[in-house]
Amino acid sequence: MAGIAHRGPDGSGIHCQPEGALGHRRLAIMDPAGGAQPLYDETGARAIVANGEVYNFPDLRADLAGRHTFSTMSDIEAVLHLFEERGTATPAGLGGMFAFAIADGDHLFLARDPLGIKPLYHGRGRDGTGRPVTVFASEMKALAHWVDELDELPPGTWYDSRVGFKRYYEVPDGPPVERSVEDHVAAVREGLERAVASHLMSDVPVGAFLSGGLDSSVLAAIARRHVDELHTFSVGSADSPDLRAARRVAAHIGSIHHEYVMTSEEVTEKLPEVVHSLESFDQDLVRSAIPTYFCSRLAADHVKVILTGEGADELFAGYAYHKEIHDPDTLHQELRRSIGALHAINLQRVDRLTMAHGLEGRVPFLDTAFVELALTVPAGLKLATLDDGRRIEKWILRKACEDLLPVDIVWRTKEQFDEGSGTLDLLRDALAPSLATIDLETERATATEPLRSVEEAFYHRLLREGYPRPGLILANVARWTDDRHG
Repeated sequence: MAGIAHRGPDGSGIHCQPEGALGHRRLAIMDPAGGAQPLYDETGARAIVANGEVYNFPDLRADLAGRHTFSTMSDIEAVLHLFEERGTATPAGLGGMFAFAIADGDHLFLARDPLGIKPLYHGRGRDGTGRPVTVFASEMKALAHWVDELDELPPGTWYDSRVGFKRYYEVPDGPPVERSVEDHVAAVREGLERAVASHLMSDVPVGAFLSGGLDSSVLAAIARRHVDELHTFSVGSADSPDLRAARRVAAHIGSIHHEYVMTSEEVTEKLPEVVHSLESFDQDLVRSAIPTYFCSRLAADHVKVILTGEGADELFAGYAYHKEIHDPDTLHQELRRSIGALHAINLQRVDRLTMAHGLEGRVPFLDTAFVELALTVPAGLKLATLDDGRRIEKWILRKACEDLLPVDIVWRTKEQFDEGSGTLDLLRDALAPSLATIDLETERATATEPLRSVEEAFYHRLLREGYPRPGLILANVARWTDDRHG
């Protein structure tokens, strides 16, 4: 468990039995005093370890309490009791982000949340006696140094050692629903309010990343209405657009705001650690992971849980390439596809860089009920064409939340996280000496993965040199460009 100790700085636990063992590193969010894992059923026959949060835990507990004895206030104990009753149907009954393992005698059950917000990898190796074993962990680095096979458990999938793998969730594929524009706007607002409120469930302080862009600002504004004190966090280069906008939003909503100014020297120093934590060399992902790293480090000094805006661009057509798609049906399908692909790209970045600092990242836009609702909105209300012919991204989200924020923030032009934070400018200075040592064709000849630039080749080298056996990690790296256009 040492390989993932950063994910659980608050404690560790292990369950051993003749058929194998479950190990756990704890980040104490729910029932900090009494919720240490592994957790057991009433007989002690079944054990569970889990990562994540089950937001419908209060309802589950209320239902299960009449038939089961609870020994903690942990949301994960409810998962185990639900498994006693529903077996393999358990994951479909959970609302939240999770990856868990249940040992039931010689029977092993693994499951991952519908969209893959929380990671889970599994592999095959051999123990000290040479016996083949199945192993699993939240990060590849905990397994890749000794297993012979390594794969990601797909989102919305469970594994039962008796029957194999089964997909239990797919991103909804229905057509948009015909409603008035006003009804769509109201539904988006109401749905987002519910999602944010549910994601504030915690026995420890919750904060919010705040870039000053639409997505993070909306989440912070809604969250602030539910808590007496909300800490918000922003990073950027000196006088970057994100820092200026975040200050304006924080003053408007009345949050306790914290910011950190990045320098090219510190980016140079921390880049190997960022890549190692991220478990990817994808150029776009590494660029956005840099401000996530520094913002997570800042937030971890004040809170244990953070809200972040991933998913809004995929749900509401927020990327520049969406404007190249002019057919509404095609755009709708592209949004649906990209939501299902987030687990290995932006959600991987959020998970790895927050957990590297013992911080839990939560993504209210990807609440499954809100995803289903957002996919009922016609593409023309997401990427809307104005009277002057301009196409504006996330139009309906802006309309739904325009009363929450200053008008210039609501209608601020979108910038990528690495652009608005000033990361790209810092990287140009930070990378120049290192990139001068890279021969792209030589790197491409030694790599089994396609490398699209000298910069990406440098990240590939950092990832490769960060592990004694990097091959299995490199083979599991998802590509932003391939995924987006594939």
